Amino acid sequence: MTSRTDIDVRPITEAEFPDWNRALNTGFLQPPAVGAEQLEARRKQFGPGRLLGAFDGDRCVATFRSFDQQVTAVGGALVQADAVSSVTVTATHRRRGLLTRMMAQDLAAAKERGDVVATLIAAEYPIYGRYGFGPATTMTEWTVDVPRAGLDARRAAPEDGGRIDLVDGEDVRKLGPELHERLRRAQPGAVSRTELWWQIRTGVVNANGSPWTEPYYAVYRSADGEVEGMAAYRSDDHWGDAKQPLNTATVDWLLAVTPDAERALWHYLCSIDWITTVKSGWRAPDDLLPHLLPDPRAARITTQADWLWVRILDVVRALEARTYEGQGSLVLEVADRGGLAGGRWRLEAGADGASCAPTTESAHLVLDVGELAALWLGDESAVRLAALGRVREERAGAARVADALLRTSRRPWCPDMF
Repeated sequence: MTSRTDIDVRPITEAEFPDWNRALNTGFLQPPAVGAEQLEARRKQFGPGRLLGAFDGDRCVATFRSFDQQVTAVGGALVQADAVSSVTVTATHRRRGLLTRMMAQDLAAAKERGDVVATLIAAEYPIYGRYGFGPATTMTEWTVDVPRAGLDARRAAPEDGGRIDLVDGEDVRKLGPELHERLRRAQPGAVSRTELWWQIRTGVVNANGSPWTEPYYAVYRSADGEVEGMAAYRSDDHWGDAKQPLNTATVDWLLAVTPDAERALWHYLCSIDWITTVKSGWRAPDDLLPHLLPDPRAARITTQADWLWVRILDVVRALEARTYEGQGSLVLEVADRGGLAGGRWRLEAGADGASCAPTTESAHLVLDVGELAALWLGDESAVRLAALGRVREERAGAARVADALLRTSRRPWCPDMF
């Protein structure tokens, strides 16, 4: 067995890109061979210095990729993030500290660049808390039993004077980025999308190697013609024994910047002939969907799990970037085994903004940097974390003060996988 010190962890070169992708596919239990088209599509994501590999001799045995991203803080500020993706360790080289080495190298570089946070979507829950990440948003998927929903299919058109149109991928590439920009500036937890994101989702670039099948694209326009919502969805072709249509519409993604747009798109999806089931895709846990139906019980939760994980790299800038529900002060003692963001900080928050600075005052609340990340977007409760033993009150009532300041009226949501 090769020793840990004999395995080289480093940014990959252009020439090593095919081997890195073979290791990536192997780690995710995909066919190891990477076709020329898929390789060329993935090459568009190649960022010098941001793709790390662990090499046992000339063979890549672990992969790691990061890229520039913005995540929306509470209040709408766009915070610079180090987005982590493509993390694998080949089964023959597990438990040798390869991920720890790659993560430490990447986070140190992110801190040096001035990134405020790091982000990722965790395939497995127990891994990333070791590196200071905390689950900051939750994802929920609903399955709608359309016949039970209580909607009248004869009245499927929007009732507000708007309209639904079916469009193609070219229209989506023209209209989608501006719509998403409006959404993400109002949605804590949303992340930026590149031009490449839209190209992959409309078939211009094939990054996964599978044959491209275009979904249906529906656009909602308000009464004055403004695009306020858009959805991509697919349908299967399933019929019962008595020639009964039992088709399912599966939503790839749905964006809406107004409640009217959201209502119109869901009602449209539930009114399509032959569709008896609608799968919502990844939604916020307090999404309006169930209560846009006359019978909310027609929408049952089929998936609910942690989604966007955040790692705080700069406590001061992270806490000063967001807005707060109330007014008050809090002294936080933050532990960080990674040595990137630990310390004691005094937060002064109010309607006009917040200030955060190092302090020698006694701590009110003691927590790990991962728990601070879980609180940062307003979804988690400090009182709940205290009950779990993951936050410690040094001043009675400090957890309630933290909740009054940090929690939000609507829950954060990240619409994207990356």
